[in-house]
Amino acid sequence: MSRSVPGATRRADARQNVEKILDAAIDCLSRNSDASVVQIAHAAGVGRVTLYGHFPSRDSLIEAALTRLLAQGDEVLEDLDLTGDPRIALDALIRSSWLLIAQASAVLEAAQAVLPSGRIHALHARPEQRVRDLITRGQAKGVFRDDLPASWLASALHHVLKGAAADVANGTLDPEDAPQFVTQIVLAAYTPRA
Repeated sequence: MSRSVPGATRRADARQNVEKILDAAIDCLSRNSDASVVQIAHAAGVGRVTLYGHFPSRDSLIEAALTRLLAQGDEVLEDLDLTGDPRIALDALIRSSWLLIAQASAVLEAAQAVLPSGRIHALHARPEQRVRDLITRGQAKGVFRDDLPASWLASALHHVLKGAAADVANGTLDPEDAPQFVTQIVLAAYTPRA
């Protein structure tokens, strides 16, 4: 006869609650960067006390949501082959991660209102470096313009992705078309001047 372990059951329930809360936070903040703790708790199907038991403040919840999204994006990009022609690699990067990047942008807006810029920069360091490295490689091969810094070109990519996400949310851009449109705009902007 097996006995259930109360502590293990509580830990499993706590982990499930954390997952539900983070899912709800990402969903709510993606739609409204000012979403309240009450709205997030309601969407997660938990009470405010339960939410605050895991996240002592709205700020800590937003940071955890952003951290989770960035980790998910990192998992997607870890398996992505960014070697070979940098233009093809950039297209693959955009197609495989644009939705996560768009979602992270919405949560990032909420984070920028409550977290220090140094913390936000630290959370984004790895994905930003991956994009800058790809752009730098493209510049070295002569397929991306080198008259502008790689960091600025990476920032331009981020803004185009954010704009595409906003257009998808507004219903003015079909989500199926977004990666192709982003790639075409960015590659045109990255092409070296004649």
